[in-house]
Amino acid sequence: MSTQQDPGPARDGVFRTKTVEQSILDTEEPEHALKKSLSALDLTVFGVGVIIGTGIFVLTGKVAKETAGPATALAFVAAGIVCALAALCYAEFASTVPVAGSAYTFSYASLGELVAWTIGWDLVLEFALGTAVVAVGWSGYVRSLMDNVGWHMPEALSGTDVADGFGFDILAFVLVLLLTVVLVLGMKLSARITAVVVAIKVAVVLIVIIAGSFIIDTKNYTPFIPDAVKQPSGAGLDAPLVQLLFGYEPTNFGIMGIFTAASVVFFAFIGFDVVATAAEETKLPQRDMPRGILGSLVICTVLYVAVSIVVTGMQHYSELSVSAPLADAFKATGHPFYAGVIGFGAAVGLTTVCLILLLGQTRVFFAMSRDGLLPRFFSVTHPKFGTPYRPTILLGVIIAVVAGFTSINELATLVNIGTLFAFVVVALGVIVLRRTRPELHRSFRTPWVPLVPILSVAASVWLMLNLPAETWLRFGIWMLLGFVIYFAYGRSHSRMSRKSR
Repeated sequence: MSTQQDPGPARDGVFRTKTVEQSILDTEEPEHALKKSLSALDLTVFGVGVIIGTGIFVLTGKVAKETAGPATALAFVAAGIVCALAALCYAEFASTVPVAGSAYTFSYASLGELVAWTIGWDLVLEFALGTAVVAVGWSGYVRSLMDNVGWHMPEALSGTDVADGFGFDILAFVLVLLLTVVLVLGMKLSARITAVVVAIKVAVVLIVIIAGSFIIDTKNYTPFIPDAVKQPSGAGLDAPLVQLLFGYEPTNFGIMGIFTAASVVFFAFIGFDVVATAAEETKLPQRDMPRGILGSLVICTVLYVAVSIVVTGMQHYSELSVSAPLADAFKATGHPFYAGVIGFGAAVGLTTVCLILLLGQTRVFFAMSRDGLLPRFFSVTHPKFGTPYRPTILLGVIIAVVAGFTSINELATLVNIGTLFAFVVVALGVIVLRRTRPELHRSFRTPWVPLVPILSVAASVWLMLNLPAETWLRFGIWMLLGFVIYFAYGRSHSRMSRKSR
């Protein structure tokens, strides 16, 4: 049991904060406590499992052809640095406040309840849509593999993108339901399954890197940084917000093309922040959370850079395909076997992406429920498995139905803006908590505060501005709905509200 005393709420009203001590005390309530079973290795595997998805097989070649050429490797390095800035902030918070909820919990301790609700509501959208989008993508890979061996799914059960009339993606639906069962049965089981799948996925990536390195033609690296080309101007809500606001027109290729590419490939890194949602279920969070977050990010950055170097060396960037560049590069060089290996690796690998996004979704929902901002009914853990089974089942069924019935690829950018918004809030939270609670023990400290958090905020805002205005509009509508729910229910039912009366 914790011996720390609860100093009580630091502020009143919608900006009241929940102290770190109170957050930790709440994790010790028997009915609302999560089982601690994860190690630094488990967390690193979770991070690698969610970060490496289709991006490594598709995005590398697509960006090389359209935006940066062979310099795509530098774009991945730049994007990795942006993520590292945010990861350093996440590592400090996750080790200081080892409580479920990630950015939601961190902002509650530093920026106040309204900001915490806002970021929690944002994460609910981010993880839910992310899970559904990945499940639909997984279904597409599996159907492709089935077609290769002569098994064909009926169009009516292949999703709305395939069917002419009624369409239901039965594979995506079943995948989400199965992963829901795995999460209910326990985090250690989830970690073991993830470890096996991640091992297969990383093995496939390494095979591709090693095999591709023997097919590289160094002539394809010339020019390494192609001459700059202006992008076609967007119009209306399809245009990047930065273009509508300031008239800035991003360029492809050239030096600035590397940074344009970085704003695209950044989204291949999305997921390391999900590791922070498992802080409460980690045996030694003060030591292991920073290792898991930073370790997974370093591993994935190295793999991304290696794959981008290989694919641009195998085939000239101007000849790469957009839909399946890595697989098609192997076919073009007379090695079709590896194209099948890539398809298999992507299909297997996406199961862990889906699992860990669903994990993050349920932990944020659970933390908000335990604080009373959502009904407390959802914060009761399973008496045997120690998992938040009620929100897991509810959200799993809802997301399964969404994945089955909806073509939501156009909403995928909402996942991106939601993640970047969380990065901004966490970085600001580090600065605020350093000033308001300087005496807190921090087993990991973000270096060069406030410089690193400020750089993280600036980089994240810049990437957000490069997203289409339509994405901002949809994000604003979701946030507005969140404010309505908070003021209608969350504000009056908050445990901190009742405590301050």
